[in-house]
Amino acid sequence: MKSKSTRRARARAPAATTAPMRARTAMAPLSLPATVAKAFAKIGPRLRVQVLSRLLSATGPMALAVIGGGMFAKYIGRARWPELPVSLEDAARITSKQILDLVRYVEQSDPPMLRKVVALLSTDIAALTVLGAFGAPLAFAEGSLQPAQ
Repeated sequence: MKSKSTRRARARAPAATTAPMRARTAMAPLSLPATVAKAFAKIGPRLRVQVLSRLLSATGPMALAVIGGGMFAKYIGRARWPELPVSLEDAARITSKQILDLVRYVEQSDPPMLRKVVALLSTDIAALTVLGAFGAPLAFAEGSLQPAQ
C-alpha cells in the first residue's frame, strides 16, 4: 500500500513540471514578423517609407485589399511595381498590427524580400537593437554588412 506522501508527490509532479515550461514560454523570443514590426516602430520616418515601400511591392492586389483591414487598398493600382511610392504620412499612420499583418504575409509569399527588409532595417542602430539575433545573420546574408577582416 502506498503512503499518503507518495500520492501527494505524484499529485504535485505535474504542477512542478509545468512551472518551468510557463517560464520558458513567457521568455520565448518574438517571431521574425513580430520583431520586424517592433523594429519598424523604432525607426525614423524616412526609413519607414523605404521599408513600407519594399513590403508593399512584394504584395499582390488582392492582398493589398485585405491586409491591415484594407489600409493598403489605395496601392492596388500600383501593385507589383518594383517599389511603391509611399508618403511620409502613410508611413506614420501605419499601426503595429497592420505592419505585423503585412510582414506575416510577405514572410509567406516572398521570403527573399523579407530578408532584404531585415537587411535594410539593420542599417539603423535602433532597429538593429530590436532585431538582435535575426538582424545580423540576415544582414550578412544579404551583403549589407561585411564581416570584420
